[in-house]
Amino acid sequence: MRTRSAPPAPPARESLADSVHASLLAWLMDGNAAPGQALSIDGLARTLGVSPTPVREAMARIESTGLVERVAMRGYRVAGLLSREEVDQLMDARLLLECHNVAAAAARVDEALLAELADTVRRMTCAPTGPSFVDYQDYHRADHEFHRLVNRAGGNGFLADAFEGLNGQLQRFRLRLVGRGVTDAGPAIAEHAAVVEALRTRDGSQAAARMREHLQAVRARAVADSAAADAAR
Repeated sequence: MRTRSAPPAPPARESLADSVHASLLAWLMDGNAAPGQALSIDGLARTLGVSPTPVREAMARIESTGLVERVAMRGYRVAGLLSREEVDQLMDARLLLECHNVAAAAARVDEALLAELADTVRRMTCAPTGPSFVDYQDYHRADHEFHRLVNRAGGNGFLADAFEGLNGQLQRFRLRLVGRGVTDAGPAIAEHAAVVEALRTRDGSQAAARMREHLQAVRARAVADSAAADAAR
């Protein structure tokens, strides 16, 4: 099990706000802060050698992922790990949203969207897969972009925004897999490609079926990986 003692890496100077965000996100995703641990804005700022302002801005951005929680009058703390029941509820919600949205997208898809989706599959194929967040962050970005594009393409902005909120919470589940990186790149990439091909045929029922297969497989693999990680500890 990774020891939670390493400080966040000093940020690069070319874009301070983005660099502080990237440094703190990687630090959290690599399990260097325990669930429930209080996070001091001033303390993190001293460690990073920056003012509190970019740290405060980074925490506000990271809060949307579910990795940290704002505590009234006390700042932030690391969010707790998702339970198995919460993971099931999260994936059930994604199934409802994403299968609906991809079916709607099939009626609206054009060549530009297909090209964008194919590019995310290509990027996932080329990206490193771990074990640290810095290693697999490009894979993670491409994966997120694939689902964001599909859900936006459904045409209902409210449902697309609802997906964004759910997708952010997946970060919390990934904390159970610290040090393992991406363990399911091969099947996940193939499943994404199958969704793209279903969209290419403009068949909404097939697109929804391929998305359902993908999300159900993601759930099964994540639960199995979590059980293996817990056993290793």
